[in-house]
Amino acid sequence: MSKLPANTSVASKVTELTTLLLGLALLVVLLVELPADVFSPESKSFFFAIGAIGIWRYSWWFLQAVRSVWFNRRVFPRMRAEADAADQVARANELFVLCTSFRIEPEVSFPVYERLVSEVSDYGVPTTIFASISDRSDVDVITHVMEEHGWPENIEIRYMFQKGDGKRSAMAEVLRAISRRQPAPGALLVSMDGDILLEPGTLERSLSFFQTRDDIGALTTNNNAIVTGNDATKEWYDLRYAQRHLVMSSMAVSGRLLVLTGRYSAFRADLATHRDFIDLVENDHVEHWRFGNFKFLSGDDKSTWYWLLKNGWKMLYVPDVYVTGFEELPNRKRFFASTTDLMRRWYGNMLRTSDRAIKLGPRPMGMFTWWSLVDQRLSMWTTLIGPIVAILVTLFIRPSFIFAYLLWILFTRSVSTLILAWQRGRFSFLWIPMIYYNQVFGALLKTFVSFRFNRQKWSRQGISAGEPSDAIAVRRQRRMGHVLHAFFVGVMVYVLVLSTGVMRIPDSTAMNILGDTTQESDSAATQGADNRWLATLLNDSNRDDIQLPPGVLRLDAALLDQLKQTSSSAMRLHGADGALPTTLEMSSRLAGHLHDADGQLITDPDTQECRSPNSCELKLGDDTVTLVDMRLSVQPGQS
Repeated sequence: MSKLPANTSVASKVTELTTLLLGLALLVVLLVELPADVFSPESKSFFFAIGAIGIWRYSWWFLQAVRSVWFNRRVFPRMRAEADAADQVARANELFVLCTSFRIEPEVSFPVYERLVSEVSDYGVPTTIFASISDRSDVDVITHVMEEHGWPENIEIRYMFQKGDGKRSAMAEVLRAISRRQPAPGALLVSMDGDILLEPGTLERSLSFFQTRDDIGALTTNNNAIVTGNDATKEWYDLRYAQRHLVMSSMAVSGRLLVLTGRYSAFRADLATHRDFIDLVENDHVEHWRFGNFKFLSGDDKSTWYWLLKNGWKMLYVPDVYVTGFEELPNRKRFFASTTDLMRRWYGNMLRTSDRAIKLGPRPMGMFTWWSLVDQRLSMWTTLIGPIVAILVTLFIRPSFIFAYLLWILFTRSVSTLILAWQRGRFSFLWIPMIYYNQVFGALLKTFVSFRFNRQKWSRQGISAGEPSDAIAVRRQRRMGHVLHAFFVGVMVYVLVLSTGVMRIPDSTAMNILGDTTQESDSAATQGADNRWLATLLNDSNRDDIQLPPGVLRLDAALLDQLKQTSSSAMRLHGADGALPTTLEMSSRLAGHLHDADGQLITDPDTQECRSPNSCELKLGDDTVTLVDMRLSVQPGQS
């Protein structure tokens, strides 16, 4: 695998050192302040929820990492050797380049076209460059570039001015123009953005794979970035490219990808000029039960990918060829707002296309690729389980749980960063918090977009689409999205509340107890009612063990009189062992009947917890009731 290009934008050493020191300081604080009771039996719901989901998610991620290593170390080197040998024998007999630019500064356009013309000239086959531009100044830039290179004989330039209604229509116009030229058999098409810098040898080292693999319909390459912005922005982009590299390499083992990146992808010209292919690029849309029929604004790379996937064509990822993009956030001074806008657009493109791809089933793409698409839909919910459980347990059990969760984050994200760095070829301490940011905040955005994926916006071109023209219909759609989103999130939180023990569903007897509780207003009446409830429970001849609900049961010596009127058979009471324990609050006289597991009288019930195996016993006349998993307390001044 080749090294990263020298122009890769990275954070400064001062920023890296500062991040390292802050991380070490946080680790020391967590280790010093971590209470021992965080690992008590009451913590099992926390560790089960976090651990179970973590095992699932990280085992899947680890599988992707292993496949990525296998592809880069074993599979691809053989493919590279075959492609290089084939390139020495023959190349494509004709090449077309589709380059779309929209209001890109000449400072960027000039090096982009200068490198493109240089690459095409070196590749040496008859090539037509279709420059889809939006401004007359782009013509001047390209003319200047061609003059500097002496107007190479194998290059023909064609200009097509965009309508300004999005990239899709511009691409469709160029593809139709190419189809009218009737490309020769074996001709290839390169589709790229006008802000992508081709590294030396890009065409030679990528297009050669079409000569060795007749079943490959398209390919894409590794990505790099020249970033205008602060250190956080630089590392945010490079982290995304590192994650992209791992997933792309893993998917390439199966001969399929999850996207054909619009920055740079190459296609067989006869496929890219197919009528259905062009129509999907220009008019891709979805019919949704709530949103109706609406066209896609961006995401042309998802449309081209879907057409190839549906028609059974394989795709290839070329990891040792880099193309470099000129990147900057929509608003350099607002990192959070800008990354939110970008991720909403990317996730919207993914969600608008993944459903129909999943409906194709495993047959045209293989089980691994199909499950990867399903996992994209599941992961946006499972990723949120850890943070929600940590918040619930921290708020309702004990604050010390947050220390354990932060340690979990530092450990797992550090391991992830090391694996990504190993494959990317560089390491950054900023990746550790940024991975968590991308995962958790990204999952929140995905759930948000999944109920509103008709809303589309392209910041560079300043256009939006997807919503009805009627303002009332827009409000109705948005309101329904809010309701559905809140419902799904509420159900997930409710399930997690129950599973962590913050709230328990009581049985029928407990429901009666809770119902009677609401009818009692003063403490004396409530205490008397608790006596009657417990006597009723103990008289249940069909049950030997009784599960009490969480909360406080107030009992006094009147319980003895209640039991004299019954014939009890249930001799074991179990308290709630979750976030809200069961507490027996007794009068001092009734507390005199408490004994420990050895039969010794309990002299200080306020300090006693009846936890298995050290249960307690309440001797009531001829009966002995065993108390398990509950707390005891004495009501002062009560008999």
